[in-house]
Amino acid sequence: MADRPEFAENPATTDPEDTPRRGLSRRHFGYVIAGSTLMVAVELSRAETSEAAVPSPPQIASLFDLLDAQNLAAVPTSGLIAIVVNEDGTATFAIPRTEVGQGITTSTAMIIAEELDLPVERVNVTLAPARQELVFNQLTGGSSTTFTTFTPIRVAAATARTRLVNTAAAHWGVSPSTLTTKAGVISAADGRTVTYGAIAKAAASAVTLTIPVTLKARSSFGVIGTSRGRTDARDIVTGKKDFALDLHVPDALPTMVARPPTHKGVPISVANLAALRAMPGVTDVVIVSSGVAIRAKTFGQCIDAVRAVDAQWSGGAVAGASDATVLAGIRKAEIPMVVPTVPILTKTVDANFTFMFRSSAALEPNAAIADVRADSATVWAGVKAPIVAQAEIAQAVGLPISAVKVNVITGGGSFGHKLFADAAVESARISKAMGKPVKLLWHRADEPRQGRLHPMCTSRVRATVLAGQVLSFEQRHTSVKTDFGHGFGDLFSSIAAKLPTGLGNLSVAETVFQLTQEIPYNFGVVTQLLNETDQRFSTGAMRNIYSPDVRTANELVIDRLAAMSGQDPLAFRLAHLKDEEVKAVLRKVAAEGQWGRKMPAGMAQGIAIHKEYKGATAVLVEIDCRPETVNRRIRDGVGGPRLTKAVVGIDAGLVVNPTGVEAQMIGGFNDGLAMALTASCHLKDGHFLEASWDNYFYTRQWNTPPDLRVVIMDSTSDTPGGVGEAGVAASFAAVACAYARATGTMPTTFPINHNDPIAFEVKTFIPSVPESPTDGLSYTY
Repeated sequence: MADRPEFAENPATTDPEDTPRRGLSRRHFGYVIAGSTLMVAVELSRAETSEAAVPSPPQIASLFDLLDAQNLAAVPTSGLIAIVVNEDGTATFAIPRTEVGQGITTSTAMIIAEELDLPVERVNVTLAPARQELVFNQLTGGSSTTFTTFTPIRVAAATARTRLVNTAAAHWGVSPSTLTTKAGVISAADGRTVTYGAIAKAAASAVTLTIPVTLKARSSFGVIGTSRGRTDARDIVTGKKDFALDLHVPDALPTMVARPPTHKGVPISVANLAALRAMPGVTDVVIVSSGVAIRAKTFGQCIDAVRAVDAQWSGGAVAGASDATVLAGIRKAEIPMVVPTVPILTKTVDANFTFMFRSSAALEPNAAIADVRADSATVWAGVKAPIVAQAEIAQAVGLPISAVKVNVITGGGSFGHKLFADAAVESARISKAMGKPVKLLWHRADEPRQGRLHPMCTSRVRATVLAGQVLSFEQRHTSVKTDFGHGFGDLFSSIAAKLPTGLGNLSVAETVFQLTQEIPYNFGVVTQLLNETDQRFSTGAMRNIYSPDVRTANELVIDRLAAMSGQDPLAFRLAHLKDEEVKAVLRKVAAEGQWGRKMPAGMAQGIAIHKEYKGATAVLVEIDCRPETVNRRIRDGVGGPRLTKAVVGIDAGLVVNPTGVEAQMIGGFNDGLAMALTASCHLKDGHFLEASWDNYFYTRQWNTPPDLRVVIMDSTSDTPGGVGEAGVAASFAAVACAYARATGTMPTTFPINHNDPIAFEVKTFIPSVPESPTDGLSYTY
């Protein structure tokens, strides 16, 4: 390898194509930022957008959706993110998004490696701390990360490669077009070579330069589209990976909170503060708005002290509420159907569905570290909207935003939970009250009782049919209020003038609903409307937001319409679907899953589709509802129907990492399965009964299908769609449809076991957490 002396340093070296930064007309171009080593970014005004000068038909999401809105809001600051090529030959990129297990650090490294011609192993993708100047370009949600960052990152990487090549060409006195790049090495036709690291300093510039670039054609991709395991997989399984609680911040001791017995209750007083402070290991006890905070040398000592708290609590606004009373309030808020004028012989199908509260807790409990001082605050947490978190922390501790630093840490799952900075803000409040750094951990019992919930809701569908033709399809979705206080409201305000006609007058929730919901069938007059009520609960946008419930209601009614017309459910869907992409993925899963095969009594297949995130998903399942299966005994769990097979198909546009897509589909399927069969929170007298994973019955090994296949469709698209949430809705719907066909009864309450007798012993509300177990090994298999 010839790392020649002339590359030592020459920051003034330019190519005729590299000019001081003025407006260029090239479609893709980046700029070299002034600095001591090569740093490149994207021209912020030229990132590809979906301009919203679109008409406003009944189904807005088919023309302009939530991905378009997020992309449009991110464009003005897309040039404020940069790739750095280091002198050791590596490339570094701090992505303004949050890794919570979806694999974006791996896929982003692949995108950079592709355009930069650098091995993936030599690309280091980190998580950017909160940066207020990024405004709406640092929010991780809505399956938008790869869609919104794909082109800007490619342009930045291509700019770096072009600048390196131009610098080498100038030093060697040859045309850049005669040079080639591979694996971080630039080669000339005469055999001369230089590594990126050796030329990085020389490629830097004392002034900001614009460089036109041409991105690689899809046909020349060698990294994008290949399957790759996560870059951090080994660190995760060996325990080397750092999550929030793994960090070592000086003097940040374990901290937990004794929480109120009712949802969103508040502390009034504590009778035994002195005794609590005298308990073994306890260093501090303070009362905060969310409960009684205890700091100790170990988390075990925290738990002991939490259990000893003798407090008086206010029940809060939810005191006395139950599933039935909340549902009655939702029913009162339901808006009427408006059936259009139809012929007298028209038949009407009406269906009314109820979806109970669900916990969006991730495997990693809420956790954060905070060090708040008189003039500054530093927080470490897995937050997906760090700019919003920074502002909320500043307000909570009485500091200017500029005095607050939020370090974004990889999260152990999210499912919408980490869009909110609940633990980060609470840890800051506690640290300020104690005057010491804290390492806050929510107990698992805290999550379903005081954490974010998917709202209880109803979804009503009315369809009219004449001579086998669907003339109208109406849906009215009514829900406990969904909290979108994580930044979506401000995001929509920033692009209000570019939103489709009519959206500017809607609430944030209604806007999200209209940008995500679509009936992709030719069903005549179609309307979908949302109404929200009851603001008393701590809620959030759980994975896939409204779509799982909305789609499940739709697909169950579509099965009924198929039965009315005497058609097979698959044939009926194919006859009415609008888009060839959706039809193709539906046909694929039907073939892979052998749709229509004969099954024993009590078993059945179900099939469903979903269209969102610039793509399409279809799912086929087989379910066993025979008595011997439903009534099987499960240790410390619930039985019920068993899925025996599932085929999940997805058209996700251009796929960066098929392995990552497959993992997302498997996770999304198991979410949908849990929503259909077993996972919900029961509200009684203001108390949510579930507390931890042992009695919040998410999908378990004994009810996930032993045969689960993922099919990724070939796509001619040059851009990726959204993947993180794409598998949930169709999975939920397919399971519900299969259950209806196996039992002969269409389910109307979800999960289907919610109204069964409680299958667990309810943990105490006072104290708010159970004892630390001493017999853990007896619960292993």
